[in-house]
Parts: sequence; C-alpha cells; structure tokens
Amino acid sequence: MNDLSTLPDRAIWSDNEMLECVSVIPEVPNTATFTFRAPSGALFDFLPGQFLTLEIPMPGGTVHRTYTISSSPSRPRSISITTKAQPDSLGTRWLLDNLTPGTRVRALGPAGVFSHLNHPAEKYLFISAGSGITPVMSMTTYMFDLGLEPDIVFVNCARRPGEIIFRERLEHMASRVPGIDLKWVVERPDRYAPWIGFQGQFNQLMLGLMAPDYLEREVFCCGPEPFMRAVREALQGLGYDMDRYHQESFQAPAATEADLTELDDVVPDESAQVELTFAASGVTVKVAETDTILAAARANGLNIPSGCTFGVCGTCKIRKLSGEVHMVHNGGISEDDIEAGYILACCSNPIGKVSVDV
Repeated sequence: MNDLSTLPDRAIWSDNEMLECVSVIPEVPNTATFTFRAPSGALFDFLPGQFLTLEIPMPGGTVHRTYTISSSPSRPRSISITTKAQPDSLGTRWLLDNLTPGTRVRALGPAGVFSHLNHPAEKYLFISAGSGITPVMSMTTYMFDLGLEPDIVFVNCARRPGEIIFRERLEHMASRVPGIDLKWVVERPDRYAPWIGFQGQFNQLMLGLMAPDYLEREVFCCGPEPFMRAVREALQGLGYDMDRYHQESFQAPAATEADLTELDDVVPDESAQVELTFAASGVTVKVAETDTILAAARANGLNIPSGCTFGVCGTCKIRKLSGEVHMVHNGGISEDDIEAGYILACCSNPIGKVSVDV
C-alpha cells in the first residue's frame, strides 16, 4: 500500500503550458465536449463556473474564443469545455471539425467570477438556456462531488428535448441526490416522443411552479442575452432582490439609459490625438482618444490576445504603466486588478499620454 506522504506533489497547471486533447464526446447536434489534460501531468485548479480562452489556429490566423469550463475542479486531472456551433460560428466550428485526441492547443485562464463559491447560500436557483448550461453544470457537479446534499432547483431551456445538453448526466446525479431538482423547458417536443415537462417560453408562471421559494434562493443565470433579459424582467416583476442575481454572458449587453447615466464624466474626444506607447515592443503611435488600445495595437501589427472584445471575458487584460484610460467593461476585470494597474485593452481608450506593457 502506498504511503501518501511519500507521493510527489502535483504541480498546478498554468497557461504557460499547452493543453492536449484526450477525448471528444458528441453531446447533441453541433455540440461536443472536449476534454484536455496537461502533458506534464499537472492538476487543474479553478472555480466552478470559470472559463478558458482558447487560441484557435484558423486558416486566416489565430483567433481567440472563450468557453466556460463544463467539468468540475473536484475532478482535477482533466479539464473540459462543451461547445455548440451556431450557424455563423468560426472558431467553434473549427474545433468540431478539427480538434481530435492528441491535438495540442494553447489556452488562457482560468478566469471569471461567475461561481457559486463567490456567493455562498443555502439554496440556489440555476437558470440556463442552450449551451449556457455549462457553468451551472460545473457548479452542480462540484456540489454533488462534495458528498453533501445541496439545495438546487436546476432549470434548463432548450428548443427540443433532444437538444438538452448533459440531460442523462444530470438526471443520474438527481437520482442519487434528492437536493438536485431538475426542471426542463422545451419550445416543442421531439417527433414521435411524448413530452410531459414544461413547454413554451420561460415565464413568471413557470418560475412560481418550479421554485415556489425563489425569493429565498441565490440565482445564477446563463444563456443568450435576450433569454437572460427575460429572466431578469421576470424576477424584477416578482420583487426578487436583484443583488442576489448573477449572470454570465459572452455577448455584448444592450446599454440602457440607466447604464449610460452611471458612466463618469470623461468622454473620449474623436478629434484629440494622443500618444500611446507599447513599451515592451518599443512602439509609440498617435491615436485618437476614441480608438481602443486593442484596435491601436492591431493597426500597428501588435498582438494582444482577445476574445469577446467588449469587456466580458478578460482575455485582453494588460498592465498600464502610466497615464489614464477611459474603460467601460462588462465584468471582465476585478477591482483588485484595476487597483493593481491592469486594464482591458478592448474597452480602454487612452486619455492623454499612455504607456502599456505590450
């Protein structure tokens, strides 16, 4: 029998090391789970609900795409993402068509603050649509693996029953743990297959039937922006405390008049030309204040990794060495990072003379 005290410590994976794909599992149409390991044998440490940004070698050049981790840190020897290709997908389509066991890719992260561990509660309500199920799948698996009985109402919406991702795995967990209460909502049933669950669009009436104690639950929501907007409006209309509502999206949220009034008084001036220095590259350029630092870098042949390009994913985080920027992000950077001098290049405009570590 091995003496555990003599076993070597495993290193924790960092994004300096490439990931090696070890399996590709089809889930539903145009959707697959890709599982990776670290070639060095390092273990993966992350918060359930966080994401990775993959560098995808497209024919026209490398692109960066952000994917939520669908596996749980309670199973640290591998890490998985589950991706669904939309009709206009490029990076995800490449993964589905080309990524096979043995292929190595570079990934950045893990990153993100969308995790139940950041908001401990006795009861949770997870609401997702389509591939938005991935972060709450990770959170649910994590709680299941702890061996305790969680209190989760898990709502997932899909077009048809056959398009519910992870349905069998979730139903297995729910069959073993009474505290996982699954609620499926579909727009229409599969042909020749009876459907006895909820049907139609998610609404307030459904919410009341699924989770009568929703006012007592911490809510995590992920899906397309129109879906999340409908969920927010449903909760607000029922008097829910929106400080306990959390969402994750890699789509640009629509700005509202209230959002705009919360911005500071600094407004980038299109006519103002400022000096922007990329210190590590020794490049100094003149740009308009309305140009983002990411756009200026690309225009001058410099590569800053980026994903969403509107301040959600955090891929383009860089260090500001001097000067001031006007940054309007959507949650992709923490206050601690901002205080430490970091900015997101995709949503930062230089105000006056600025130098960055690029």
